[in-house]
Amino acid sequence: MLIVGPSWVGDMVMAQALFKLLKNRDPDTALDVLAPGWSLPIVARMPEIRRAIAAETRHGEIGFGKRWRIARSLKEQRYRRAIVLPRSFKAALIPWLARIPRRTGFRGESRFGLINDVRAFDRAILNQTVKRFIALGVDGGQPLPAFENPGLTLDPERQQQLIDDLRLDVTHPVIAVMPGAEYGPAKCWPLDYFAALACELSDAGYTIWIMGSEKDRPSGAYVAEHSPAVNLCGKTSLADVIDLLGLAEQAVSNDSGLMHIAAAVGTHVHGVYGSSSPEFTPPLTDRHDVHYLGLHCSPCFERECPLGHLNCLRDLRPETILNRVQTASADARKIRENVNKV
Repeated sequence: MLIVGPSWVGDMVMAQALFKLLKNRDPDTALDVLAPGWSLPIVARMPEIRRAIAAETRHGEIGFGKRWRIARSLKEQRYRRAIVLPRSFKAALIPWLARIPRRTGFRGESRFGLINDVRAFDRAILNQTVKRFIALGVDGGQPLPAFENPGLTLDPERQQQLIDDLRLDVTHPVIAVMPGAEYGPAKCWPLDYFAALACELSDAGYTIWIMGSEKDRPSGAYVAEHSPAVNLCGKTSLADVIDLLGLAEQAVSNDSGLMHIAAAVGTHVHGVYGSSSPEFTPPLTDRHDVHYLGLHCSPCFERECPLGHLNCLRDLRPETILNRVQTASADARKIRENVNKV
């Protein structure tokens, strides 16, 4: 089976819930994922996937010639089914060109013919991203089944190598903070708040790592300049980030792809929501706290605050999250103590 994967980090992580469902239902089915090149390190940590195939097109590029070449190479795999997670016309082209017999996807963007197992898109029922993925894995008209949360594998040897190469302190509990969000500033908790939280957590005995991509390097530099946090933004690959987040006790993050990675490696996640909604893209883990004010103007799902005040994030004070971090840490200690007693 071929699955055409999504184009965002968080969505790719959440798509693992679908992969688990398909593999649990039919363990003998080989699952391959056609995914953007940047996402291959994530897919490589999903044991359900046999092979990840890099899409050669950039985000938004039609690239018909590139898609035709990929489709030609896929014909010999004799896939019996394709599931197309994105709802765009472009995403449905390769399975159609590869002549995969059954091509499942949602109705939308003039895809009639490209998709021949067409599913209705009901926003009221499919009110979460993960539900939209799961819905494509069941027969049409069937109720949504229970699903497993994502769970990315970790590389202990690589973790130790990163500790040595980056000279990281792991003698104290680690809190990862992720101040970036690819979608836009309306998702970003103020950098001053991240810095203030990092100072308080450092005083409480935690080691603070700032995680992010090269694009997040300026934000990370600001937080590091105003706190004792270590800025790792732009110094690590996506695979490195997966392993480093697996070393963190907790993570404080905007609603971003890295938040979903942290959830998938078992870290206790504190998700900070502004323009987006925790109902739509919650951290898929039992170990999480949601920080969301739910103002009358939110969620607006805009990239920038349309009212110009960003109160949905500015009114969420650092001390509020600090208290929840300390509570989660105390709860984790109690659980460890009880396990040790047993």
